Amino acid sequence: MIDPAHRLLGIVQLSALLRQPRDTALEDIMEDPMTTLTPDLDQEEVAFRFQKYSLASAPVTDSAGRLVGMITVDDMVDVIQEEHSEDLLALSNVSSADASDTVFETVKARVPWLGVNLITAFVASGIISMFEGAIEQIVALAILMPVVAALGGNAGSQGLAVAVRAIATRELDGAAARRAVLRETLAGLINGLIIGVGVGAAALLWFQDVQLAIVIAVAMLGTFIWAGLSGILVPLTLKRLGADPAVASSVFVLTLTDVMAFFSFLGLASIVLL
Repeated sequence: MIDPAHRLLGIVQLSALLRQPRDTALEDIMEDPMTTLTPDLDQEEVAFRFQKYSLASAPVTDSAGRLVGMITVDDMVDVIQEEHSEDLLALSNVSSADASDTVFETVKARVPWLGVNLITAFVASGIISMFEGAIEQIVALAILMPVVAALGGNAGSQGLAVAVRAIATRELDGAAARRAVLRETLAGLINGLIIGVGVGAAALLWFQDVQLAIVIAVAMLGTFIWAGLSGILVPLTLKRLGADPAVASSVFVLTLTDVMAFFSFLGLASIVLL
């Protein structure tokens, strides 16, 4: 409902209107809108409000409070799907490709992040080179290194996917963020204990070396805890700095987990086994 100046007064649900006697005044069944939208509001914010308040429609008002239009839920379905697809692609550091995109446009959209990955890969390689002597003396370290890095990277990616989704749906604000950090840390601890025991047992059966089995089990535990923390803290930090967590997080999370995996495993091996 609007007044003579087209200022929004309230809303009347169609279901409520049909249930009332014909002589009922609209102002008696009018309700305040759960939220009002403005023409310059980002479509992602509009979609979030539709989800938060379970809206079927919402009024759009200008700066003076005058009704200028409305948005219905069927308009928002496409927007929600588009935003989710965009976040999914961003986690892999790519953009959506249309059938009309040329090879040059596709390469231009992807090669910058491949360049960033190239730099971070050399950072991880630099950590490995610090323990070149240990690897030369104990060949088993070279065989087991990819196991620690792969499992740690997978754990970090799992936490990152959950964190990016929670940030997109505004579920990591205030105290919820602190609870999420604690949850991911404890999850990393428990997962690290379980996987660490399994990997340690496998290493023991393979190489018949108790110390090596203990080293990889402890390294796996530390890597999983670090992966859990990285998966939640990196996107939260990027969000606070004003960057898009979905776009930039994966590069940093994978690099941090690789560095931790190599440093903890090779460092412990150098101390214990040599």
